[in-house]
Amino acid sequence: MSKAFIAGVIQESTEITGVAASRAATDVMDAIVKELKKNGKFTLPSFGTFTVRKTKARKGLNPRTGEPIKVKAGKTVRFKSSPTLKKKV
Repeated sequence: MSKAFIAGVIQESTEITGVAASRAATDVMDAIVKELKKNGKFTLPSFGTFTVRKTKARKGLNPRTGEPIKVKAGKTVRFKSSPTLKKKV
């Protein structure tokens, strides 16, 4: 799924211009990111939950050279689908 796909769905269902639909899709994605930054969690009922999790620093391997490298601690986004979504798929 892409932003263009979401904008297309918005455009078809609301009968607005492509530019307005693209802006609406961007606004929705920005709102989701803002909520994840603020609360660390975002839930879409009947779809699933996005959560921000911290990752620890660790050792890794460069896939090209096989050389060991250090991977810094950071954050990642996880998704857990709702039971409703699991039944539909």
